[in-house]
Amino acid sequence: MTPLRLLPRVVHVAAVLVRYRVDDLIDEQHALRPLRWLRVFLPRPRKPIAALPRGARLRAALTELGPIWVKAGQVLSTRRDLIPEDVAEELAHLQDRVTPFPGSEARAIVEQSLGKPIGELYANFDETPLASASVAQVHAARLHPSTTVSAAGGRPIASTAVGREVVVKVLRPNIHQNIRQNLELLDALAWLVQRWHPQADKIRPRDMFDEVAKTLHNELNLQNEGANASLLRRNFESSEDLYVPEVIWSHTGERVLTMERVYGIPADDLAGLDKAGIDRRALAEKGIRLFYEQVFRDNFFHADAHPGNIWVDPTRSRDPRFIALDFGIMGSLPQEDQYWLAENFIAMFERDYHRIAELHIAAGWMPRDIRVDELEAAIRTVCEPYFTRPLSEISLAEVVAKLFSVARKFELTLQPQLILLQKTLLNVEGLGRQVDPGIDIWSVAQPVLERILADRYSARRALKEMRKRIPEWLRIAPLIPEKIHDALEALAEGNGPLQFGERELEHLRMLQREVQRRILAAAFGGALLVGAGLIFALGDRYGIWPPIILAVIGVASFAVAWPWSRTKQ
Repeated sequence: MTPLRLLPRVVHVAAVLVRYRVDDLIDEQHALRPLRWLRVFLPRPRKPIAALPRGARLRAALTELGPIWVKAGQVLSTRRDLIPEDVAEELAHLQDRVTPFPGSEARAIVEQSLGKPIGELYANFDETPLASASVAQVHAARLHPSTTVSAAGGRPIASTAVGREVVVKVLRPNIHQNIRQNLELLDALAWLVQRWHPQADKIRPRDMFDEVAKTLHNELNLQNEGANASLLRRNFESSEDLYVPEVIWSHTGERVLTMERVYGIPADDLAGLDKAGIDRRALAEKGIRLFYEQVFRDNFFHADAHPGNIWVDPTRSRDPRFIALDFGIMGSLPQEDQYWLAENFIAMFERDYHRIAELHIAAGWMPRDIRVDELEAAIRTVCEPYFTRPLSEISLAEVVAKLFSVARKFELTLQPQLILLQKTLLNVEGLGRQVDPGIDIWSVAQPVLERILADRYSARRALKEMRKRIPEWLRIAPLIPEKIHDALEALAEGNGPLQFGERELEHLRMLQREVQRRILAAAFGGALLVGAGLIFALGDRYGIWPPIILAVIGVASFAVAWPWSRTKQ
Protein backbone atom coordinates (compact mmCIF):
# COMPACT_ATOMS: atom_id res chain seq x y z
CA MET A 1 0.00 0.00 0.00
CA THR A 2 1.44 3.41 -1.01
CA PRO A 3 1.80 6.21 1.58
CA LEU A 4 -1.00 8.13 -0.20
CA ARG A 5 -3.40 5.22 0.22
CA LEU A 6 -2.41 4.96 3.87
CA LEU A 7 -3.36 8.59 4.47
CA PRO A 8 -7.10 8.02 5.17
CA ARG A 9 -6.27 5.32 7.71
CA VAL A 10 -3.64 7.51 9.34
CA VAL A 11 -6.16 10.34 9.63
CA HIS A 12 -8.75 8.00 11.15
CA VAL A 13 -6.28 6.63 13.73
CA ALA A 14 -5.07 10.12 14.59
CA ALA A 15 -8.68 11.33 15.04
CA VAL A 16 -9.49 8.50 17.44
CA LEU A 17 -6.32 9.06 19.47
CA VAL A 18 -7.03 12.79 19.69
CA ARG A 19 -10.65 12.20 20.71
CA TYR A 20 -9.44 10.14 23.66
CA ARG A 21 -6.50 12.51 24.32
CA VAL A 22 -3.95 9.73 24.29
CA ASP A 23 -1.33 12.47 23.92
CA ASP A 24 -1.10 12.42 27.74
CA LEU A 25 1.35 9.54 27.28
CA ILE A 26 3.82 11.79 25.45
CA ASP A 27 5.27 13.01 28.73
CA GLU A 28 6.20 9.46 29.69
CA GLN A 29 7.38 8.25 26.28
CA HIS A 30 9.73 10.67 24.57
CA ALA A 31 9.09 9.81 20.92
CA LEU A 32 6.86 12.86 20.34
CA ARG A 33 8.20 15.26 22.95
CA PRO A 34 9.46 17.74 20.32
CA LEU A 35 5.84 18.12 19.19
CA ARG A 36 4.27 18.52 22.64
CA TRP A 37 3.63 22.23 21.98
CA LEU A 38 0.96 21.17 19.44
CA ARG A 39 -1.24 19.92 22.31
CA VAL A 40 -2.56 23.44 22.91
CA PHE A 41 -4.38 23.23 19.57
CA LEU A 42 -6.13 19.93 20.37
CA PRO A 43 -9.82 20.00 21.38
CA ARG A 44 -10.80 19.27 24.93
CA PRO A 45 -12.18 15.79 25.49
CA ARG A 46 -15.82 15.23 26.37
CA LYS A 47 -16.55 15.03 30.08
CA PRO A 48 -17.08 11.22 30.21
CA ILE A 49 -13.72 10.73 28.46
CA ALA A 50 -11.92 13.37 30.51
CA ALA A 51 -13.02 11.60 33.70
CA LEU A 52 -11.20 8.42 32.67
CA PRO A 53 -7.55 7.81 33.62
CA ARG A 54 -5.10 7.85 30.74
CA GLY A 55 -4.75 4.06 30.59
CA ALA A 56 -8.51 3.61 30.32
CA ARG A 57 -8.61 6.20 27.54
CA LEU A 58 -5.92 4.37 25.60
CA ARG A 59 -7.76 1.08 26.07
CA ALA A 60 -11.01 2.63 24.79
CA ALA A 61 -9.19 4.13 21.78
CA LEU A 62 -7.62 0.78 20.80
CA THR A 63 -10.97 -0.96 21.20
CA GLU A 64 -12.61 1.57 18.85
CA LEU A 65 -9.82 1.22 16.29
CA GLY A 66 -10.54 -2.48 15.91
CA PRO A 67 -9.38 -5.98 16.74
CA ILE A 68 -5.89 -5.72 15.26
CA TRP A 69 -5.16 -2.73 17.47
CA VAL A 70 -6.57 -4.64 20.42
CA LYS A 71 -4.04 -7.41 19.80
CA ALA A 72 -1.24 -4.86 19.49
CA GLY A 73 -2.33 -3.41 22.85
CA GLN A 74 -2.35 -6.87 24.40
CA VAL A 75 1.27 -7.37 23.30
CA LEU A 76 2.21 -3.89 24.54
CA SER A 77 0.70 -4.68 27.96
CA THR A 78 3.51 -7.19 28.51
CA ARG A 79 6.17 -4.50 28.16
CA ARG A 80 5.96 -3.01 31.64
CA ASP A 81 9.57 -2.01 31.26
CA LEU A 82 8.50 0.41 28.51
CA ILE A 83 5.15 1.82 29.59
CA PRO A 84 3.84 3.17 32.92
CA GLU A 85 2.39 0.61 35.32
CA ASP A 86 -1.12 2.14 35.30
CA VAL A 87 -1.26 2.01 31.49
CA ALA A 88 0.00 -1.59 31.41
CA GLU A 89 -2.70 -2.64 33.91
CA GLU A 90 -5.44 -1.15 31.71
CA LEU A 91 -4.09 -2.70 28.51
CA ALA A 92 -3.98 -6.10 30.22
CA HIS A 93 -7.81 -5.94 30.42
CA LEU A 94 -8.26 -5.57 26.65
CA GLN A 95 -10.79 -8.17 25.49
CA ASP A 96 -10.75 -9.52 21.96
CA ARG A 97 -14.55 -9.53 21.48
CA VAL A 98 -16.28 -8.25 18.35
CA THR A 99 -19.71 -8.36 16.77
CA PRO A 100 -20.39 -11.80 15.24
CA PHE A 101 -20.88 -12.20 11.51
CA PRO A 102 -23.99 -14.00 10.15
CA GLY A 103 -24.18 -17.75 10.67
CA SER A 104 -25.16 -18.21 7.02
CA GLU A 105 -21.76 -16.83 6.01
CA ALA A 106 -20.06 -19.22 8.43
CA ARG A 107 -21.98 -22.11 6.84
CA ALA A 108 -20.83 -21.03 3.37
CA ILE A 109 -17.19 -20.77 4.48
CA VAL A 110 -17.32 -24.28 5.99
CA GLU A 111 -18.78 -25.76 2.79
CA GLN A 112 -16.26 -23.94 0.60
CA SER A 113 -13.28 -24.92 2.75
CA LEU A 114 -14.18 -28.59 3.28
CA GLY A 115 -15.70 -29.12 -0.16
CA LYS A 116 -18.96 -30.73 1.00
CA PRO A 117 -22.49 -29.56 1.88
CA ILE A 118 -22.92 -28.79 5.56
CA GLY A 119 -25.52 -31.60 5.85
CA GLU A 120 -22.94 -34.20 4.81
CA LEU A 121 -20.38 -32.93 7.25
CA TYR A 122 -22.53 -32.45 10.36
CA ALA A 123 -25.82 -33.85 11.60
CA ASN A 124 -26.49 -30.44 13.11
CA PHE A 125 -24.79 -27.04 12.71
CA ASP A 126 -25.96 -24.17 14.92
CA GLU A 127 -25.73 -20.88 13.02
CA THR A 128 -25.85 -18.90 16.26
CA PRO A 129 -22.20 -18.57 17.36
CA LEU A 130 -21.04 -19.60 20.81
CA ALA A 131 -18.32 -16.92 20.77
CA SER A 132 -16.94 -14.32 18.39
CA ALA A 133 -13.44 -12.79 18.27
CA SER A 134 -11.41 -10.69 15.87
CA VAL A 135 -10.09 -13.53 13.71
CA ALA A 136 -12.78 -16.22 13.95
CA GLN A 137 -15.98 -17.31 15.64
CA VAL A 138 -17.12 -20.64 17.07
CA HIS A 139 -20.30 -22.64 16.34
CA ALA A 140 -21.70 -25.71 18.03
CA ALA A 141 -22.27 -28.77 15.86
CA ARG A 142 -22.84 -32.52 16.02
CA LEU A 143 -21.36 -35.26 13.83
CA HIS A 144 -23.47 -37.91 12.12
CA PRO A 145 -24.04 -41.03 14.27
CA SER A 146 -22.52 -43.32 11.63
CA THR A 147 -19.50 -41.13 10.95
CA THR A 148 -16.01 -42.45 11.60
CA VAL A 149 -13.63 -39.54 11.72
CA SER A 150 -9.89 -39.02 11.96
CA ALA A 151 -8.62 -37.36 15.10
CA ALA A 152 -5.15 -36.33 16.25
CA GLY A 153 -2.51 -38.79 15.08
CA GLY A 154 -4.72 -40.04 12.23
CA ARG A 155 -6.33 -42.82 14.27
CA PRO A 156 -10.01 -43.46 13.58
CA ILE A 157 -12.64 -42.50 16.17
CA ALA A 158 -16.20 -43.68 15.83
CA SER A 159 -18.96 -41.19 16.59
CA THR A 160 -21.42 -42.02 19.34
CA ALA A 161 -24.87 -43.41 18.65
CA VAL A 162 -26.38 -39.93 18.82
CA GLY A 163 -23.49 -38.19 17.08
CA ARG A 164 -20.43 -36.70 18.72
CA GLU A 165 -20.65 -33.10 19.96
CA VAL A 166 -18.06 -30.80 18.40
CA VAL A 167 -17.31 -27.09 18.01
CA VAL A 168 -16.46 -25.55 14.65
CA LYS A 169 -14.15 -22.53 14.48
CA VAL A 170 -14.57 -20.47 11.30
CA LEU A 171 -12.37 -17.61 10.05
CA ARG A 172 -14.09 -14.25 9.55
CA PRO A 173 -14.87 -13.19 5.95
CA ASN A 174 -12.22 -10.92 4.36
CA ILE A 175 -10.04 -11.24 7.45
CA HIS A 176 -6.84 -11.56 5.39
CA GLN A 177 -7.39 -8.23 3.67
CA ASN A 178 -8.35 -6.50 6.93
CA ILE A 179 -5.25 -7.72 8.73
CA ARG A 180 -2.96 -6.89 5.81
CA GLN A 181 -4.17 -3.28 5.70
CA ASN A 182 -3.84 -2.78 9.44
CA LEU A 183 -0.41 -4.39 9.53
CA GLU A 184 0.79 -2.01 6.83
CA LEU A 185 -0.20 0.90 9.03
CA LEU A 186 1.37 -0.65 12.13
CA ASP A 187 4.49 -1.23 10.05
CA ALA A 188 4.59 2.48 9.17
CA LEU A 189 4.20 3.44 12.84
CA ALA A 190 6.99 1.05 13.83
CA TRP A 191 9.21 2.72 11.22
CA LEU A 192 8.46 6.15 12.69
CA VAL A 193 9.34 4.98 16.21
CA GLN A 194 12.50 3.35 14.87
CA ARG A 195 13.42 6.59 13.14
CA TRP A 196 12.63 9.12 15.87
CA HIS A 197 12.65 7.47 19.29
CA PRO A 198 15.96 8.13 21.14
CA GLN A 199 15.97 4.57 22.55
CA ALA A 200 14.82 2.78 19.40
CA ASP A 201 17.87 0.49 19.40
CA LYS A 202 16.78 -0.85 22.80
CA ILE A 203 13.01 -0.88 22.24
CA ARG A 204 13.41 -2.54 18.83
CA PRO A 205 9.99 -1.52 17.43
CA ARG A 206 10.62 -3.39 14.18
CA ASP A 207 11.13 -6.63 16.06
CA MET A 208 8.01 -5.98 18.12
CA PHE A 209 6.03 -5.40 14.93
CA ASP A 210 7.40 -8.63 13.46
CA GLU A 211 6.24 -10.46 16.61
CA VAL A 212 2.70 -9.08 16.28
CA ALA A 213 2.62 -9.83 12.53
CA LYS A 214 3.87 -13.40 13.02
CA THR A 215 1.27 -14.05 15.71
CA LEU A 216 -1.56 -12.76 13.50
CA HIS A 217 -0.42 -14.69 10.43
CA ASN A 218 -0.26 -17.90 12.46
CA GLU A 219 -3.85 -17.33 13.62
CA LEU A 220 -5.03 -16.98 10.00
CA ASN A 221 -4.36 -20.67 9.30
CA LEU A 222 -6.54 -22.83 11.54
CA GLN A 223 -4.54 -25.91 10.60
CA ASN A 224 -1.70 -24.33 12.59
CA GLU A 225 -3.99 -24.08 15.59
CA GLY A 226 -5.05 -27.70 15.13
CA ALA A 227 -1.40 -28.79 15.03
CA ASN A 228 -0.70 -26.75 18.18
CA ALA A 229 -3.61 -28.42 19.98
CA SER A 230 -2.44 -31.87 18.92
CA LEU A 231 1.10 -31.29 20.21
CA LEU A 232 -0.07 -29.87 23.53
CA ARG A 233 -2.50 -32.77 23.92
CA ARG A 234 0.32 -35.24 23.24
CA ASN A 235 2.57 -33.53 25.82
CA PHE A 236 -0.12 -33.91 28.50
CA GLU A 237 -1.82 -37.10 27.35
CA SER A 238 -0.89 -38.94 30.54
CA SER A 239 -1.39 -35.91 32.81
CA GLU A 240 -4.18 -35.62 35.34
CA ASP A 241 -3.73 -31.85 35.54
CA LEU A 242 -4.58 -30.62 32.02
CA TYR A 243 -7.04 -31.78 29.37
CA VAL A 244 -6.73 -30.68 25.73
CA PRO A 245 -9.70 -31.30 23.37
CA GLU A 246 -9.16 -33.60 20.43
CA VAL A 247 -8.85 -32.24 16.89
CA ILE A 248 -11.11 -33.80 14.24
CA TRP A 249 -8.73 -33.61 11.27
CA SER A 250 -11.21 -34.99 8.72
CA HIS A 251 -13.35 -31.89 9.35
CA THR A 252 -10.51 -29.34 9.50
CA GLY A 253 -8.95 -27.04 6.90
CA GLU A 254 -7.12 -23.71 6.69
CA ARG A 255 -10.34 -21.75 7.37
CA VAL A 256 -12.22 -24.31 9.50
CA LEU A 257 -11.21 -26.15 12.67
CA THR A 258 -13.37 -28.87 14.24
CA MET A 259 -12.66 -30.10 17.77
CA GLU A 260 -14.47 -32.14 20.37
CA ARG A 261 -16.77 -30.06 22.54
CA VAL A 262 -15.86 -29.76 26.21
CA TYR A 263 -17.67 -28.25 29.17
CA GLY A 264 -16.12 -26.45 32.08
CA ILE A 265 -16.12 -23.49 34.45
CA PRO A 266 -14.08 -20.40 33.50
CA ALA A 267 -11.06 -20.29 35.79
CA ASP A 268 -11.96 -16.84 37.14
CA ASP A 269 -15.56 -17.81 38.03
CA LEU A 270 -14.88 -18.19 41.74
CA ALA A 271 -18.54 -18.60 42.65
CA GLY A 272 -18.89 -21.40 40.09
CA LEU A 273 -15.73 -23.10 41.37
CA ASP A 274 -16.97 -22.98 44.95
CA LYS A 275 -20.40 -24.28 43.94
CA ALA A 276 -18.75 -27.25 42.21
CA GLY A 277 -16.66 -27.93 45.34
CA ILE A 278 -13.35 -27.32 43.56
CA ASP A 279 -10.27 -27.25 45.82
CA ARG A 280 -9.05 -23.80 44.81
CA ARG A 281 -5.68 -24.04 46.52
CA ALA A 282 -4.84 -27.29 44.73
CA LEU A 283 -6.11 -25.75 41.47
CA ALA A 284 -3.88 -22.66 41.80
CA GLU A 285 -0.80 -24.76 42.59
CA LYS A 286 -1.46 -26.97 39.57
CA GLY A 287 -1.71 -23.90 37.37
CA ILE A 288 1.75 -22.72 38.44
CA ARG A 289 3.26 -26.18 37.93
CA LEU A 290 1.68 -26.49 34.48
CA PHE A 291 3.23 -23.19 33.40
CA TYR A 292 6.77 -24.28 34.30
CA GLU A 293 6.28 -27.73 32.77
CA GLN A 294 5.13 -26.23 29.48
CA VAL A 295 7.94 -23.67 29.33
CA PHE A 296 10.94 -25.58 30.64
CA ARG A 297 10.06 -29.26 30.17
CA ASP A 298 8.31 -29.17 26.78
CA ASN A 299 9.37 -25.72 25.48
CA PHE A 300 5.85 -25.31 24.12
CA PHE A 301 3.44 -23.21 26.15
CA HIS A 302 -0.06 -21.76 25.84
CA ALA A 303 0.65 -18.05 25.37
CA ASP A 304 -2.93 -16.74 25.58
CA ALA A 305 -3.83 -18.09 29.00
CA HIS A 306 -6.52 -15.64 30.06
CA PRO A 307 -9.57 -17.03 31.95
CA GLY A 308 -11.68 -17.21 28.79
CA ASN A 309 -9.28 -19.81 27.38
CA ILE A 310 -8.67 -21.73 30.61
CA TRP A 311 -11.56 -23.72 32.09
CA VAL A 312 -11.83 -26.09 35.02
CA ASP A 313 -13.33 -29.58 34.80
CA PRO A 314 -16.47 -29.47 37.05
CA THR A 315 -16.44 -33.26 37.55
CA ARG A 316 -13.13 -33.22 39.44
CA SER A 317 -13.52 -31.43 42.77
CA ARG A 318 -10.82 -32.88 45.06
CA ASP A 319 -8.25 -33.42 42.30
CA PRO A 320 -9.05 -30.50 39.96
CA ARG A 321 -8.08 -30.44 36.31
CA PHE A 322 -7.71 -27.57 33.84
CA ILE A 323 -9.14 -27.59 30.32
CA ALA A 324 -7.25 -25.59 27.69
CA LEU A 325 -8.96 -23.82 24.78
CA ASP A 326 -7.88 -21.65 21.82
CA PHE A 327 -4.44 -22.68 20.62
CA GLY A 328 -3.80 -19.93 18.06
CA ILE A 329 -1.02 -18.32 20.10
CA MET A 330 1.57 -20.75 21.41
CA GLY A 331 5.10 -19.93 22.47
CA SER A 332 8.51 -21.54 22.48
CA LEU A 333 12.03 -20.26 23.15
CA PRO A 334 15.42 -20.85 21.56
CA GLN A 335 17.26 -23.48 23.58
CA GLU A 336 19.87 -20.99 24.81
CA ASP A 337 17.26 -18.48 26.02
CA GLN A 338 15.39 -21.29 27.72
CA TYR A 339 18.53 -22.22 29.66
CA TRP A 340 19.45 -18.63 30.60
CA LEU A 341 15.89 -17.90 31.69
CA ALA A 342 15.67 -21.02 33.85
CA GLU A 343 18.99 -20.19 35.52
CA ASN A 344 17.78 -16.64 36.15
CA PHE A 345 14.65 -17.95 37.86
CA ILE A 346 16.71 -20.30 40.06
CA ALA A 347 19.10 -17.49 40.98
CA MET A 348 16.13 -15.26 41.81
CA PHE A 349 14.60 -17.96 44.03
CA GLU A 350 17.96 -18.19 45.86
CA ARG A 351 18.43 -14.39 45.96
CA ASP A 352 21.80 -14.79 44.23
CA TYR A 353 22.03 -11.28 42.75
CA HIS A 354 25.59 -11.72 41.53
CA ARG A 355 24.53 -14.78 39.56
CA ILE A 356 21.59 -12.87 38.03
CA ALA A 357 23.95 -10.11 36.89
CA GLU A 358 26.39 -12.64 35.41
CA LEU A 359 23.60 -14.48 33.59
CA HIS A 360 22.21 -11.30 32.01
CA ILE A 361 25.62 -10.51 30.56
CA ALA A 362 26.48 -14.09 29.56
CA ALA A 363 23.14 -14.43 27.75
CA GLY A 364 23.97 -11.41 25.59
CA TRP A 365 21.00 -9.46 26.92
CA MET A 366 23.33 -6.70 28.08
CA PRO A 367 26.64 -5.26 26.77
CA ARG A 368 29.80 -7.14 27.73
CA ASP A 369 31.46 -4.01 29.11
CA ILE A 370 28.87 -3.59 31.90
CA ARG A 371 30.45 -3.95 35.34
CA VAL A 372 28.99 -6.98 37.09
CA ASP A 373 29.26 -5.44 40.55
CA GLU A 374 27.31 -2.32 39.52
CA LEU A 375 24.59 -4.41 37.89
CA GLU A 376 24.48 -6.67 40.97
CA ALA A 377 24.03 -3.65 43.24
CA ALA A 378 21.16 -2.34 41.10
CA ILE A 379 19.45 -5.74 41.12
CA ARG A 380 19.84 -6.01 44.89
CA THR A 381 18.31 -2.55 45.31
CA VAL A 382 15.23 -3.68 43.37
CA CYS A 383 14.81 -7.13 44.88
CA GLU A 384 15.66 -6.73 48.56
CA PRO A 385 12.54 -4.66 49.45
CA TYR A 386 10.38 -7.45 48.05
CA PHE A 387 12.04 -10.14 50.14
CA THR A 388 11.18 -8.34 53.36
CA ARG A 389 7.61 -9.53 52.80
CA PRO A 390 6.30 -13.08 53.20
CA LEU A 391 6.95 -15.09 50.05
CA SER A 392 3.21 -15.55 49.57
CA GLU A 393 2.90 -11.79 49.04
CA ILE A 394 5.72 -11.46 46.50
CA SER A 395 4.70 -11.22 42.85
CA LEU A 396 7.27 -12.97 40.66
CA ALA A 397 5.88 -11.18 37.61
CA GLU A 398 6.23 -7.83 39.38
CA VAL A 399 9.85 -8.55 40.32
CA VAL A 400 10.67 -9.53 36.73
CA ALA A 401 9.09 -6.32 35.42
CA LYS A 402 11.05 -4.22 37.91
CA LEU A 403 14.27 -5.97 36.92
CA PHE A 404 13.65 -5.14 33.25
CA SER A 405 12.99 -1.53 34.21
CA VAL A 406 16.28 -1.25 36.12
CA ALA A 407 18.19 -3.10 33.42
CA ARG A 408 17.19 -0.42 30.92
CA LYS A 409 19.62 1.92 32.69
CA PHE A 410 22.37 -0.55 31.82
CA GLU A 411 21.46 -0.58 28.11
CA LEU A 412 19.38 -3.75 28.23
CA THR A 413 18.73 -5.09 24.75
CA LEU A 414 15.08 -6.15 24.75
CA GLN A 415 14.36 -9.69 23.62
CA PRO A 416 11.19 -9.97 21.47
CA GLN A 417 11.20 -13.76 21.83
CA LEU A 418 10.47 -13.30 25.55
CA ILE A 419 7.36 -11.14 24.99
CA LEU A 420 4.88 -14.03 24.93
CA LEU A 421 6.55 -15.66 27.92
CA GLN A 422 6.34 -12.51 30.01
CA LYS A 423 2.68 -12.05 29.02
CA THR A 424 1.94 -15.67 29.97
CA LEU A 425 3.74 -15.33 33.30
CA LEU A 426 1.63 -12.29 34.14
CA ASN A 427 -1.58 -14.10 33.15
CA VAL A 428 -0.77 -17.30 35.04
CA GLU A 429 0.37 -15.56 38.21
CA GLY A 430 -2.61 -13.19 38.14
CA LEU A 431 -5.01 -16.09 37.68
CA GLY A 432 -3.30 -18.12 40.42
CA ARG A 433 -3.65 -15.30 42.95
CA GLN A 434 -7.25 -14.72 41.89
CA VAL A 435 -8.12 -18.37 42.51
CA ASP A 436 -6.14 -18.55 45.76
CA PRO A 437 -4.99 -15.15 47.11
CA GLY A 438 -2.74 -16.84 49.69
CA ILE A 439 -0.76 -18.99 47.26
CA ASP A 440 3.01 -18.99 47.75
CA ILE A 441 4.06 -19.00 44.09
CA TRP A 442 7.76 -19.17 44.94
CA SER A 443 7.54 -22.34 47.04
CA VAL A 444 5.40 -24.02 44.35
CA ALA A 445 7.57 -22.96 41.40
CA GLN A 446 11.07 -23.57 42.76
CA PRO A 447 10.98 -27.37 43.28
CA VAL A 448 9.21 -27.88 39.94
CA LEU A 449 11.81 -25.86 38.07
CA GLU A 450 14.72 -27.52 39.89
CA ARG A 451 13.33 -30.98 39.11
CA ILE A 452 12.86 -30.13 35.43
CA LEU A 453 16.37 -28.69 35.13
CA ALA A 454 17.91 -31.67 36.93
CA ASP A 455 16.29 -33.98 34.39
CA ARG A 456 16.88 -31.75 31.35
CA TYR A 457 20.59 -31.27 31.97
CA SER A 458 21.35 -34.68 33.47
CA ALA A 459 24.20 -36.94 32.32
CA ARG A 460 21.70 -39.44 30.92
CA ARG A 461 20.04 -36.82 28.75
CA ALA A 462 23.44 -35.48 27.63
CA LEU A 463 24.54 -38.97 26.53
CA LYS A 464 21.24 -39.41 24.69
CA GLU A 465 21.76 -36.14 22.84
CA MET A 466 25.34 -37.12 22.02
CA ARG A 467 24.19 -40.42 20.51
CA LYS A 468 21.79 -38.53 18.25
CA ARG A 469 24.56 -36.20 17.05
CA ILE A 470 27.30 -38.81 16.46
CA PRO A 471 26.39 -39.32 12.75
CA GLU A 472 26.55 -35.55 12.18
CA TRP A 473 29.91 -35.27 13.98
CA LEU A 474 31.33 -38.15 11.94
CA ARG A 475 30.22 -36.43 8.74
CA ILE A 476 31.95 -33.11 9.51
CA ALA A 477 35.01 -34.47 11.36
CA PRO A 478 37.18 -34.97 8.21
CA LEU A 479 36.49 -31.37 7.17
CA ILE A 480 37.56 -29.71 10.44
CA PRO A 481 41.36 -29.55 9.83
CA GLU A 482 40.85 -28.03 6.39
CA LYS A 483 38.39 -25.44 7.72
CA ILE A 484 40.74 -24.45 10.56
CA HIS A 485 43.65 -24.15 8.13
CA ASP A 486 41.65 -21.93 5.76
CA ALA A 487 40.46 -19.70 8.61
CA LEU A 488 43.97 -19.27 10.04
CA GLU A 489 45.41 -18.57 6.63
CA ALA A 490 42.76 -15.90 5.98
CA LEU A 491 43.50 -14.28 9.36
CA ALA A 492 47.26 -14.33 8.69
CA GLU A 493 46.72 -12.54 5.37
CA GLY A 494 44.43 -9.97 6.98
CA ASN A 495 41.42 -11.16 4.98
CA GLY A 496 39.50 -12.68 7.85
CA PRO A 497 36.16 -11.29 9.02
CA LEU A 498 37.60 -10.63 12.50
CA GLN A 499 40.25 -8.23 13.67
CA PHE A 500 41.90 -8.82 17.02
CA GLY A 501 43.80 -6.48 19.28
CA GLU A 502 46.25 -7.47 22.01
CA ARG A 503 43.50 -7.54 24.65
CA GLU A 504 41.24 -9.74 22.54
CA LEU A 505 44.09 -12.14 21.70
CA GLU A 506 45.01 -12.51 25.36
CA HIS A 507 41.37 -13.21 26.17
CA LEU A 508 41.26 -15.86 23.45
CA ARG A 509 44.46 -17.49 24.77
CA MET A 510 42.98 -17.66 28.25
CA LEU A 511 39.75 -19.05 26.85
CA GLN A 512 41.70 -21.64 24.84
CA ARG A 513 43.58 -22.83 27.93
CA GLU A 514 40.31 -22.99 29.88
CA VAL A 515 38.58 -25.00 27.16
CA GLN A 516 41.54 -27.38 26.77
CA ARG A 517 41.64 -28.01 30.52
CA ARG A 518 37.92 -28.70 30.66
CA ILE A 519 38.02 -30.99 27.63
CA LEU A 520 40.93 -33.01 29.03
CA ALA A 521 39.37 -33.31 32.47
CA ALA A 522 35.93 -34.20 31.14
CA ALA A 523 37.41 -36.65 28.64
CA PHE A 524 39.46 -38.34 31.37
CA GLY A 525 36.53 -38.70 33.71
CA GLY A 526 34.15 -39.63 30.90
CA ALA A 527 36.51 -42.32 29.59
CA LEU A 528 36.79 -43.85 33.05
CA LEU A 529 33.05 -43.75 33.47
CA VAL A 530 32.30 -45.34 30.10
CA GLY A 531 35.01 -47.97 30.49
CA ALA A 532 33.85 -48.85 33.97
CA GLY A 533 30.29 -49.07 32.72
CA LEU A 534 31.27 -51.56 30.01
CA ILE A 535 33.28 -53.70 32.45
CA PHE A 536 30.41 -53.59 34.91
CA ALA A 537 27.98 -54.79 32.21
CA LEU A 538 30.26 -57.69 31.28
CA GLY A 539 30.93 -58.53 34.90
CA ASP A 540 27.23 -58.69 35.67
CA ARG A 541 26.70 -61.06 32.75
CA TYR A 542 29.50 -63.44 33.81
CA GLY A 543 29.13 -63.13 37.55
CA ILE A 544 32.37 -61.21 38.10
CA TRP A 545 32.04 -58.89 41.10
CA PRO A 546 35.37 -56.97 41.09
CA PRO A 547 34.32 -54.83 38.08
CA ILE A 548 31.76 -53.24 40.35
CA ILE A 549 34.65 -51.69 42.24
CA LEU A 550 36.07 -50.36 38.96
CA ALA A 551 32.68 -48.85 38.12
CA VAL A 552 32.59 -47.05 41.46
CA ILE A 553 36.14 -45.78 40.85
CA GLY A 554 35.11 -44.52 37.41
CA VAL A 555 32.13 -42.63 38.78
CA ALA A 556 34.24 -41.14 41.56
CA SER A 557 36.93 -40.11 39.06
CA PHE A 558 34.36 -38.39 36.92
CA ALA A 559 32.90 -36.62 39.96
CA VAL A 560 36.37 -35.36 40.90
CA ALA A 561 37.50 -34.45 37.38
CA TRP A 562 34.44 -32.46 36.41
CA PRO A 563 34.54 -29.86 39.24
CA TRP A 564 38.31 -29.57 38.72
CA SER A 565 37.69 -28.82 35.05
CA ARG A 566 35.51 -25.88 36.05
CA THR A 567 38.08 -24.23 38.33
CA LYS A 568 40.07 -21.25 37.20
CA GLN A 569 43.73 -21.53 36.41
